[in-house]
Amino acid sequence: MFVLVLDDAPLNNMLMAEAIRTIPDCTVRDFTRPADALAFVEANPDAIGVAISDYDMPGMNGVAFIRAARAVPGFEHVPVVMVTSLDQRSLRREALEAGATDFLAKPFDPVEVRARVSNLLALNRARIDQRTRAAWLDREVKAATALIAAREREIVLMLMKAAEHRDNETGNHVARVAGLVMLIARGLDLPEEEVEQLSLASTMHDVGKISVPDTILLKPGPLTPEERTEMERHAERGRRILEGSSSHLMQRAAEIAATHHERWDGSGYPAGLAGEAIPLSGRIVAVADVFDALTSDRPYKKAWSETEALNHILANAGSHFDPACVAAFARMLPKDGTAV
Repeated sequence: MFVLVLDDAPLNNMLMAEAIRTIPDCTVRDFTRPADALAFVEANPDAIGVAISDYDMPGMNGVAFIRAARAVPGFEHVPVVMVTSLDQRSLRREALEAGATDFLAKPFDPVEVRARVSNLLALNRARIDQRTRAAWLDREVKAATALIAAREREIVLMLMKAAEHRDNETGNHVARVAGLVMLIARGLDLPEEEVEQLSLASTMHDVGKISVPDTILLKPGPLTPEERTEMERHAERGRRILEGSSSHLMQRAAEIAATHHERWDGSGYPAGLAGEAIPLSGRIVAVADVFDALTSDRPYKKAWSETEALNHILANAGSHFDPACVAAFARMLPKDGTAV
């Protein structure tokens, strides 16, 4: 670690350097010109343990040097010692305001110099060690978070594979809905982290359908009232499958499973929620889910065109759908006829 010494008088530099050279694990770099010392700071901000500067120097005094050095990224917390004579006490406040850490009086005592510089070097090393440990801890936390996220995604994929065993179209549907959810969420200016979580959580919105009998799930014609009631139970069953987890992703997925069939006017199911009592996640997925259902071939119907489906969504804003979600969807939907 370097100790920078700056004094325009070569003899003072030599005496200061001699006092410091016996300190272990440090190398003295002395300068007689402030511009040269500042260039060294700019090139080695993280390698300097302590800087010692005289005040009276031509061109740039010690206070100006400290201000310029403190502006160098990486040098903000390096200890800086100002050397002043005993009758320059009035300059100390100015030096402190500029960023000085400590002071040495001329003529200086070599023993005092070694003690002060040794203490400041130890403090700076402790600061660097703490920063290094903080950086290590940050890396460990990020790695653990990434591992948790990867495991959550794995769980989602496993659940989706289970659903696909019942209905080959399910996988394609949830992928398209996830893309549409991302579109709407970005249209609502939600933070990107939330956009991505909503998109992933939405892939589980129909997980409750694994409990619906094939005779109902794959029926090519209209459902009877009894069959319709059984089909509608998938929302509550999906919530039960997903709830209880400490994972925020799974909690959001349970919320979506339970509420994506609620309607803005309160006529939906399973709880008959209305307006903003419906979680935003459920309101977003409701638009995406219906749009994809309308534009997809199903055993009981042919696909609508995207224009027809969008017109239906727009016509039902304020009744079936949250008007804000519909507006965001209409604004974000590509105009080239491609939904996602």
